[in-house]
Amino acid sequence: MTNIKPFAIAGIQMRTSATHSNVEMMNLKLDITMNLYPWVDMVVFSELCGYGPLTYYAQDVPGPFEAAMQAMAKKHRIWLLPGSVFEKKDNIIYNTASVINPAGEVVTRYRKMFPFYPYEVGVTPGSEFCVFDIPNVGRFGVTICYDMWFPETIRTLTVMGAEVILHPTMTGTIDRDIELSIARAMATVNQCFFFDVNGLDAGGSGRSVVCGPDGRVLHQAGATEEIFPIEIDIERVKRSRELGVLRLGQPLKSFRDHIGDFTIYSKDADHSYLESLGPLIKPQRTDELRELRKKEENISHLPNTVK
Repeated sequence: MTNIKPFAIAGIQMRTSATHSNVEMMNLKLDITMNLYPWVDMVVFSELCGYGPLTYYAQDVPGPFEAAMQAMAKKHRIWLLPGSVFEKKDNIIYNTASVINPAGEVVTRYRKMFPFYPYEVGVTPGSEFCVFDIPNVGRFGVTICYDMWFPETIRTLTVMGAEVILHPTMTGTIDRDIELSIARAMATVNQCFFFDVNGLDAGGSGRSVVCGPDGRVLHQAGATEEIFPIEIDIERVKRSRELGVLRLGQPLKSFRDHIGDFTIYSKDADHSYLESLGPLIKPQRTDELRELRKKEENISHLPNTVK
């Protein structure tokens, strides 16, 4: 039987700029973290931490940013998820996170599956889920920010065996309280550890959160810069999934036993209600929205040859 050892993950909640590189500060924060907490095994930064939220600063991946982070992971002999960057590839932009091992090797990359439309304009969704194994520790999954608003994303990673979800985010909007409740819910219904790491200033409003497999908050950051190292025991995930959340509900087993019953995912299912909700656009003033709907109705009545 493989021995499962405790594993320490540090989230770094730091100020980020939208107009210049934050890489030097990331390096400094990482040096400080490992000086204070040399027992940490993994460090996670927030979404778009390296260069901020503007696609103007999109990077090649692999490229200089990833190489700099590889050097830092190797220097400190840690697993590193340095947030994400906008990746430019063949005139397409993705929101991409790299996972780097203690030897400085990139073991996997993840492209955000749900860009924050209609606001994250010009960013193409990724199409592949991301899990990776750390020997003698467990299986980890990666999602980014808005992904967690779609329960299917975290559930898919869980079905793929993920026991810890690493979730860099960049939220500075008034829905942060809602996101905190989603993070707790995702940890609970998927019976996993959930590390939600937010940034500050151009990188978000802070209030990062770490939840355990029963949904309880292990750490709640404030709205200032913070380094929060949390030692986890993956055996808690295994016991929760075997015996139930607080020894009560066993949602993963129940999901397994009814997994073929969800017909809404079929292409042949009736999605007419969803279609009736209108286009995915930024909310408008009421009068402007009414006018837009009128135009859509007028177009829908035109002959097909004119559309």
